Amino acid sequence: MFLRVLFLLLLAMNVGVGSWLYFAPKTAEHEVPATDYGITRLELLAERERPGDAASAELAEAPAASDAPEQCRSIGPFATQADVRAALNKLTPSVRRIQFREARTTQPRGYWVFVPAMASREQALGVARQLSAKGVRDYYVVTAGDQQNTISLGLFREQANAERRRAEIAGLGFSPQMLQRTEDLPVYWIDFSEDPQRPVAWRAQLPDLIDLKEQSVNCF
Repeated sequence: MFLRVLFLLLLAMNVGVGSWLYFAPKTAEHEVPATDYGITRLELLAERERPGDAASAELAEAPAASDAPEQCRSIGPFATQADVRAALNKLTPSVRRIQFREARTTQPRGYWVFVPAMASREQALGVARQLSAKGVRDYYVVTAGDQQNTISLGLFREQANAERRRAEIAGLGFSPQMLQRTEDLPVYWIDFSEDPQRPVAWRAQLPDLIDLKEQSVNCF
C-alpha cells in the first residue's frame, strides 16, 4: 500500500514540474557581442560602401555625348577604284565617318594634227596626192563621221611633237591645224568626318598618292 502511494506521489510531482517548465514565461535571449567591449568591430570590404560607387554607377548609366563638334574634308581625285579601296582601309580607323563618291573629269588625250575638211571627197583626195608628191607618207583621208574629208596627219601624246609635225607640213605650203583631244573619265573622291581637335594626318597615311588634293565639304 505504501509503495503505491509513493508511486502516485512521484508521478504527480513529475507532472507538475513538466507543466511548470512548459507554461512558464521565456526570458529574453541576449545577443553575445562578436568582440569584447572597447574593441572596434571588424568590417568586411564587401560590406563597406565605397564613396565613389554611387557616382560611378551614375557615370556608367549616363548617355554618351552626341553633339561633339566635327569637321568634314574631301580628298582626291583617285584615278581607280583600287586606289579608293586602299585609302578607305587605311583611313577608316582614324575617322568618325567615311564615304566615297564618283565624279567626272575631262582629261587631255593627246594632240591631233590635220588639214581641215574639204568640200568634197575629190578635193580631199587631190590634197592627199599633193602631200604624197612632196614626200609625206603618214596621213589618211577620213571617209566617214563628223570629220569626213579631213586629212589626218597624226596623233601625238606630247604637244611639242605635234607642234613639230604642224610646222613641217606648213613648210610644204599647206595649212594644217592642231587640236588638243580630250576625254571624259570617272574619278573618285573620299569624304570623311573628323574631330577638329584631332585632325587626321591623311597624307602621312597615303604617302604614295602625292597628287591628291584636299577641300572642305559640308558634313554628311
